[in-house]
Amino acid sequence: MKFQITQLSMDLEYTDESVLRAVRGRLIVAEPMILSCTVVRRSIDARRIKRPVCFTLTVDVEMAEAFGTNLPASWKKMRDIKIIPDSAPSGLVAIQTGASSAVLPYRPVVVGAGPAGLLAAWRLAQAGLQPILIERGVSTEQRHSSVKKFWSQGVLNEDDNVLFGEGGAGLYSDGKLTTQSKLRAEMRTVLELLVQCGADESILIDAEPHLGSDRLGQIVPNLRQRIIAAGGDVRFGAKLEGLETDGGQLTGVIVNGEQIETRNCILATGHSARDVYHMLHRDGVTLAPKPFAVGVRVEMPQPQIDKSQFGQMAGHERLGAANFRLTRKPQGRHRACYSFCMCPGGMVIACASSPGMLTTNGMSLSHRSSGYGNAAFLVPVEPGDFGGAVGDPLAGIAWQGKIEAKAFEAGGGDFTVPGCALDDFLARRDPRALSENREPLRAVAADIHAVLPNYITQTLRNAIGPMMRQMQDVDPKQCTVYAAETRSSSPLRILRDESFQSPSVRGLYPVGEGAGYAGGIVTSAIDGLRAAESLCE
Repeated sequence: MKFQITQLSMDLEYTDESVLRAVRGRLIVAEPMILSCTVVRRSIDARRIKRPVCFTLTVDVEMAEAFGTNLPASWKKMRDIKIIPDSAPSGLVAIQTGASSAVLPYRPVVVGAGPAGLLAAWRLAQAGLQPILIERGVSTEQRHSSVKKFWSQGVLNEDDNVLFGEGGAGLYSDGKLTTQSKLRAEMRTVLELLVQCGADESILIDAEPHLGSDRLGQIVPNLRQRIIAAGGDVRFGAKLEGLETDGGQLTGVIVNGEQIETRNCILATGHSARDVYHMLHRDGVTLAPKPFAVGVRVEMPQPQIDKSQFGQMAGHERLGAANFRLTRKPQGRHRACYSFCMCPGGMVIACASSPGMLTTNGMSLSHRSSGYGNAAFLVPVEPGDFGGAVGDPLAGIAWQGKIEAKAFEAGGGDFTVPGCALDDFLARRDPRALSENREPLRAVAADIHAVLPNYITQTLRNAIGPMMRQMQDVDPKQCTVYAAETRSSSPLRILRDESFQSPSVRGLYPVGEGAGYAGGIVTSAIDGLRAAESLCE
């Protein structure tokens, strides 16, 4: 019989033996009755209310047959002990690996090799459907040279950059695998696949698992090889230019000027492929504006973040670099504000996919050891703010573009990032020269207020100060703010029904962040996986 124990508190130095002792004490049973004890989830409890920072574990326990099948009366009163069913449902459609490709008369096409597209292609390949995965950019191995040139010299390749290429925009990000998704079986599938492709097994149990861009650079090519080995075809430098339909049914896609005949296309192009949105609108695919958020990215010394979160335990080897999440409710004329995509021990990066437009993001490597952390501080915007409420689904893209053009100009017109000291921004003082005490980045002192709309900067000035005071050990005078953070999510949604298909073009499956149905690596991967399941059904 198997049981699961939750909320098991352990100190930072815990061992397998100490976990077993704690389990035996919680269950009040003799050690021989416990056949196995496995940690399946681990989170950091940094509340420090009654005890120092510790770990909170969830543990699966298998009991000896002699223990019986009835819960002891004392256990029934405990909310943190439950029976594990003998056969928990996987939640995935049963698909035979290597099934006949004759199931579909035309090979399915997957557009975009980010998390959603890679997982969709992998699942279709596992089903024997021989998918064609196309990516406008280049392979992971080739992306690095273009990205390095962009960061060091401001030279942009419009199809091979921080946002486009194998791995998607997530390849150059923090590699966080946190998610609010309730689809536990699918989430487990994604995490186990990442481990098979080279990720550390700790991602299977950590509440806030993390990969890092350096590890992603190794994992993604391994996933590509699995797709190819299962019968898939991966094509780089392959740009989607149009759809072909007949009576509302997809009949083909135009790639680099040539037709690929297909009846099923999983569209996973990400939220930065703005030309794809325009093409879809032109070809009659139903789109709708949706809320999103814009703001700035703030960089601060990581040791100060660690001290604010972990107190005297800051710097402990098992804790690593500390994360944080901050929120502020609307106040009067000021909107809500929240931190987003916090990158412990990382760096702020410049991003662009079009000439004359600049945005920011955060990135970290697996060790998170840069000495600085950063996070976006975002303010929600609604379709009414950017003209989407009057029926133009592309209005949010145009509105984003205006901000990014101002950021490009404020940075000097060569993809240098505009920034200023946080205390200057909050006091609305003329920006001083940027401090050298920050993570290296091509940045120049600039007036952030000239980049963002007034109601955004007013909300940020009203919110960031009180939010930062929640982290008492972080000194605002040692923080730097950069503009602008504009692509936290898509400003529109490519509509789909319960089968994941577009209601206007059957056979077209919009998925991931670009479709407006996901946010982050895991949710995007799950979305692509589920769309592939629907196609297979």
